[in-house]
Amino acid sequence: MSEMKAKALTEGTILNNGVKMPWLGLGVYQVKEGPEVINAVKDAIAAGYRSIDTAAFYRNEKGVGQAVRESGIPREELFITTKVWNNDQGYEETLRAFEQSRKNLGLEYIDLYLVHWAVPDKYRETWKAFIHLYQEGAVKAIGVSNHQIPHLRQIIDDTGVVPAVNQVECHPLLSQKELLAFCGLHGIRLQAWSPLIRGKLDDKVLLELAAKYGKTPAQIVLRWDIQNQIVVIPKSVHKERIIENSQIFDFQLSAEDMQRIDGLNKNKRLGPDPDRVNF
Repeated sequence: MSEMKAKALTEGTILNNGVKMPWLGLGVYQVKEGPEVINAVKDAIAAGYRSIDTAAFYRNEKGVGQAVRESGIPREELFITTKVWNNDQGYEETLRAFEQSRKNLGLEYIDLYLVHWAVPDKYRETWKAFIHLYQEGAVKAIGVSNHQIPHLRQIIDDTGVVPAVNQVECHPLLSQKELLAFCGLHGIRLQAWSPLIRGKLDDKVLLELAAKYGKTPAQIVLRWDIQNQIVVIPKSVHKERIIENSQIFDFQLSAEDMQRIDGLNKNKRLGPDPDRVNF
């Protein structure tokens, strides 16, 4: 069965180093530390999710770690992602930041560690620190976030080590086709943040397709991502929505309907432009 036809929440993609990453995970950006994040993560794991995406910048790693430990699911069955923040970048700084994240999470290893943004004059040294962490076995896979094609070329040319993942803003209004093609060519798995257009899902095409397939617009968009071979991490703190977002493996969008969603692209960013971020 091809990855494009993923039919179960338990299915994942095999990253370029052989590690399996679930197609769907829970994002916890702007989810409050404490009961809110603990309950969201526990609800997701109970619903069958096995991938949780956090970051040092989110300031909720402790709650994520607590939920993981209390979930009753063996650690090796879960896929935990965190990220190094901008002011912690550089070689030695990154190694220290990683140890703090590992301590916050209370985990022996991290499944995926990402460079949060390509900070000028720092991201290349940060990537070298990531390679060290990977070689030491502290992380199962290393990748980047918000990296454009020139950033990717630079770190690959520097080190010969290709990121396993590039997590970027991606949704029907910003389909990232050129970046997706580049990543596909180099064996980098694209992952989408803000896949649900920050809730702006009242587009006529999405509503029509939702009616056609008996799904919600959110489910249509998440399915479009997966059929484009893009890993998704929709955020929610509501149990019903967390469950709803996972129910995308029992239908298949036609090629024609995939193209209709592709046609919504306006190259419109809702978040910062990686080339113009104020670091």
